[in-house]
Amino acid sequence: MLSISNLSYFIGGRPLYENANLHIKPKDKIGLVGQNGTGKSTLLKIINGDYQPSSGEVQKAKDCTIGFLNQDLLSYQSDDSILNVALAAFKETLALQDEIDEILKKMETDYSDEMINRLAFLQERFEANEGYTIKAKAEEVLEGIGFKSADLNKPLRTFSGGWRMRVMLAKLLLEKPSLLMLDEPTNHLDLPSIEWVENYMKNYEGAVIVVSHDQTFLDNCISSTVEVASNTLTLYSGNYSFYKEEKVERMEIQQNAYENQQQMIKQTEKFIERFRAKATKSNQVQSRIKALDRLDRVHEVVSDEVSVNFKFKFTKQSGRDVITLDNISKAYGDNIILKNTTARIERGDKIALIGANGKGKSTLLRIIDGSEKNLQGERTEGYNVNKSFFAQHQLEALTLDNEILQEMAQAGSAKSEMELRGVLGCFLFTNEEVFKKIKVLSGGEKSRVALAKTLISESNFLLLDEPTNHLDFQSVNILIQALQQYEGTFVTVSHDRHFIRGVANKIWYIENHEIKEYLGTYAEYEAWREKQAVVAPVQTVQKPEKKEQPKAKAPVINPEVQQAKKDLRKLEEELVRVEKEVEKLEEKKLGLERKMADPELYSREEEAQEVQENYQGIQSKLKASNEQWEELVDKISNLQEVLS
Repeated sequence: MLSISNLSYFIGGRPLYENANLHIKPKDKIGLVGQNGTGKSTLLKIINGDYQPSSGEVQKAKDCTIGFLNQDLLSYQSDDSILNVALAAFKETLALQDEIDEILKKMETDYSDEMINRLAFLQERFEANEGYTIKAKAEEVLEGIGFKSADLNKPLRTFSGGWRMRVMLAKLLLEKPSLLMLDEPTNHLDLPSIEWVENYMKNYEGAVIVVSHDQTFLDNCISSTVEVASNTLTLYSGNYSFYKEEKVERMEIQQNAYENQQQMIKQTEKFIERFRAKATKSNQVQSRIKALDRLDRVHEVVSDEVSVNFKFKFTKQSGRDVITLDNISKAYGDNIILKNTTARIERGDKIALIGANGKGKSTLLRIIDGSEKNLQGERTEGYNVNKSFFAQHQLEALTLDNEILQEMAQAGSAKSEMELRGVLGCFLFTNEEVFKKIKVLSGGEKSRVALAKTLISESNFLLLDEPTNHLDFQSVNILIQALQQYEGTFVTVSHDRHFIRGVANKIWYIENHEIKEYLGTYAEYEAWREKQAVVAPVQTVQKPEKKEQPKAKAPVINPEVQQAKKDLRKLEEELVRVEKEVEKLEEKKLGLERKMADPELYSREEEAQEVQENYQGIQSKLKASNEQWEELVDKISNLQEVLS
């Protein structure tokens, strides 16, 4: 259907591609992967005809049509409704409709055989094109990618760039080109919309090339992977997970071949040096010199995997309760976001807040942060909580004239230049790159700087709003490793399922204006959700018919229940007291540890002995308090089960 032969493309003398080849067959589902800057988007533009190759050619079949979704479409605007913009995918069918309407108008005065025959021909073609269903198809696709029915007749111009991009995606899907090329299609989609597009892609009749940094999306959509690296295109016959495993195997084979070749080269060079001056060996020496000149050298494997290993330091550990929300309500006019909802964030929680756009995730994040105004209910911040909030607008807050190293130094971590360089190295800024000005960085590089600043800020509670936006695979994996090592508490809003699987131990979502919590990882949540989807219809079928209920009698007060509630309140109050006691003991223990770390202490024998005795006493009290806390938690859990 389309073939790329010996493609070379240069930018300012720098090669992006040299003699690259790729053959795309009908129904191929290809994921185009590679580090930022290797030329993935450029390749799509070459295929689309926007750029001309320096050499080589792109050949396509005569009947091959191309649809291209790229980030340039963010700026597209129109006064047409989004439904009409999407319906523009059916140009021929709409033209037939216009001509049919025109003939019907003429037939009010001209009822000739010519008009009747023309109308019959047009109506036959209109039906063959399924013209009566195009509106329903457009509505289905638009609603599938997140639009409400009430939005469909609103002008495209009134929507933000991300929502306009969704409309252009809908139009392309409805056009059904032979080759559909998608450049970062999930950037502006929420999780339900991403899942809808995945299902659509699986059944798409044409070929697809997709550039995406969403690893789960690629795994679910593609059947082959093409890696852009070293100025060429390398095909892997499987999805992204297959590509990662296969690449490791290929790298091992290449590294073994490299090492074997290097050993052979050294032996040959030793032979040449040893016998170069001997006339009897001159022919053999010359033969080996020529063999080395003709040798096709195997390159050493350079891994692009980065291992993150830096310690997060907290001046103070937070209390056990980080944030408590009690009967929180929030609305924007008639739009109710939350209503009388309650939630609790505890120290060590790694919470992923997921769900569709418009449900109030970012609003909830601001409520947790304490920056949301006009709030009903009570938000309580725990003891020693030190927050740090990462959101995309913080990229604009970076000082453009600062060098990266300067910007990091302003994060308030008191780290030395060597320590900051170590952190920046983890985030792919090495050597002289740390002296780059912020203003010359790409969106992804700015995101990495802002994230690095957030992570070294010594905060014990992080709020992360879409932290993986603009990050490539490598950077997302770095962030996952960093957060896995983070010993504090965080809440993140994200639609990247690979990222959520790697970091979350709790899942939050908003349903019926309430915060719902799943106590487990995202993989466990997905399995639970699938089970619920199967069980729910069965429950609906088996639900008995409602019988008319007699009028409710006044409730009978159960003295045992009343006593249990009183006991529960007392236990909860005792738990708060013990938690405060544990926090004080931990502070005293930390102070004694600092004293014991001072070598001069041990020159004062009596004082040293007193400090050690105090330290042992504190440890004993701390152990007893922790045991008391665990006992109280067990009692509270048992009482809650009885009362539920």
